[in-house]
Amino acid sequence: MSQPKVSVIVPAYNAMPELTECIDSAMEQTIGLDQLEIIAVNDGSTDGTGEELDRLAALCPSLRVIHQENSGTASVPRNVALDVARGEYVFFLDSDDYLGPDALRRMVAMADDNRTDIVLGKMVSPDGRPVPTAVFKSTQPRTDIFSSAAYWTLGCWKLFRRSLLERLNLRFPPVRNTEDKPFTAAAYLNADGVSVVADYDCYYQRHRANGNNLTLTAQNLSHRMEGTRLCFETVARYLEPGPRRDRIMRRHVEWELCGPLWWLLLRESEEDIRERLYPEIRDWVENWVTDPIIEKLVARDRLLLHLLRADRFDDVITVIRNAEEDAERGHVVDGGRVYWDHPLFRDTAAGVPDSAFDVTDRLPAHHRVGSADWLKGGVLRLTGHAYIENVASLDPATELVLRCHDGGHPEIRVPARTQAVPGLPDDERYANAGFVADISLPTAADGAPLGQGAWNLFLDVRAQGVSRTVRMKSPEAERTPSQEIVTMSPGEPTTVTPYVTKWGNLSLDVGREVPRDDTSCRVTGASWHRSRKGTLVVAGKLAGESGQGHGALRLRVENGASDCRETPVSLSRAGCGFTAELPVKGLSPGRYAVTLPTSGPFPVTAVPYFTGMGRALWFRGARPYTARPVRKASETTLVVEVRAVDVPRAARRKLREVVRKVRG
Repeated sequence: MSQPKVSVIVPAYNAMPELTECIDSAMEQTIGLDQLEIIAVNDGSTDGTGEELDRLAALCPSLRVIHQENSGTASVPRNVALDVARGEYVFFLDSDDYLGPDALRRMVAMADDNRTDIVLGKMVSPDGRPVPTAVFKSTQPRTDIFSSAAYWTLGCWKLFRRSLLERLNLRFPPVRNTEDKPFTAAAYLNADGVSVVADYDCYYQRHRANGNNLTLTAQNLSHRMEGTRLCFETVARYLEPGPRRDRIMRRHVEWELCGPLWWLLLRESEEDIRERLYPEIRDWVENWVTDPIIEKLVARDRLLLHLLRADRFDDVITVIRNAEEDAERGHVVDGGRVYWDHPLFRDTAAGVPDSAFDVTDRLPAHHRVGSADWLKGGVLRLTGHAYIENVASLDPATELVLRCHDGGHPEIRVPARTQAVPGLPDDERYANAGFVADISLPTAADGAPLGQGAWNLFLDVRAQGVSRTVRMKSPEAERTPSQEIVTMSPGEPTTVTPYVTKWGNLSLDVGREVPRDDTSCRVTGASWHRSRKGTLVVAGKLAGESGQGHGALRLRVENGASDCRETPVSLSRAGCGFTAELPVKGLSPGRYAVTLPTSGPFPVTAVPYFTGMGRALWFRGARPYTARPVRKASETTLVVEVRAVDVPRAARRKLREVVRKVRG
């Protein structure tokens, strides 16, 4: 019998009705059943889960079902399946979740191509269950836990190279909650590389209709203690003390220690807290929580950890009990720092250092640029308002800061005049929040002209000695000032071009030509063709005389695997307008970026997302397919997702909607 590529492990306890969709999603993977073994372990279910697994196994030779007595935890059935798994890779799939059709093929290809031991597939939720997002901002062929956000997701719903698990003799601890965290932590800390698939929805995580997820039902702190202790011990086993260990330990201090203390500790009896839980928690703090970790936490976690260090049991209980009330307390400004005005702030008996209450570096600075205009003599005037949250704008000293990111010039600071701002609340917090800053380009550099290069603009917002620096946003209504010819010194006219970056920030380009709107390609619309199914239509305008200078403009769709299709655009008779029609119905399932490349001076113009596009539907043989825009897939570019319609699933969804309407 040949070795399967992937062993999909599904622990199942009273998992109906979600179980059927879960197993179906594994059996329908595009990687093919000949590459899979699906091992489902029925953990003593009483709701028909075992019978449904047997029914599905009779239809699919790749599905193996194991029945056992109830163990009370997902760890035991996962370990039973691991002991018999034969795949080169192992994927853990919970019985209430399901996979995207192309998930395993993509993850396996990523692991094979990059020789990585763990692959994270993008997680989404169809019913609002929180899922990790930070690590899935971009696809990462090969990374590690120190240079990515991978460690911040410790659920086991990932692709693991089985040889890694066997080399470590790695199994799940038999605890009811947090059982997957020490398992995944150990794998991360020993993995030869981690990959991230972020351009495809791989794993759909959801709440059970009956609400019996272990994550929801095992909500006592006592259920988490052993798993949390194992997390700390696992990190200490594989990492020497120092910055790398602190970076990883911080995750467990925030999520497994402080977080549960705030919302779970008081659910326990006072006797259990004092006699059993509190001593062990203090032991964790003494052994694993260093000063560098505490410094990076929010103020309330810093306070809690200092009290635990000082063994002040009563204060710990009090601050947790009063957490909601204390969160609304104000702030104290002293010596250019801002402190949380907590009842224990500068309480000599408590002995908590001021640093535990310092929130200065976490206060946001809010600003708005009202206008940006050229004055005579090459002076750019910027007006608006800026203030630091929770800091009254007394003794203001706000400055405009210019930093050249490509010319090696020193930073330049321009003092701003402060003033009252109409429209803001009339109190001391905003009395001097308005600013006027004049940048004299010929003399800005300590009497010398501003140097050539691209300059980013910042605001150093200051009040009462407190300083916060923020990147300057574009003016209101995107009213960016025009390009200006500035005489920097006698006989030296220089082109200065204000522009807005793709992130919406204001910058200046000094001494170089920047593409202007009158020679640009502007997209005015994107839609689906009314009669030609699965055909994308993009329209736009080519500014400039008769649209000249743009080379051979084309409409292109392409994905991360270099699958590409393009078509030339058609110019209108007037020469400035254009349209392009591109069929996407022949593309393989996946996500495709839509752009307008050209051989002219502007290599690529991104087609933006347009609201109201809807979706296209067509048939390939008897199988329906759809294409739809993915709204938040990119900040700048339209991304279209092509996928095969899961007809049984769509029918079930439609049926549920009908039932809800009837019942409602």
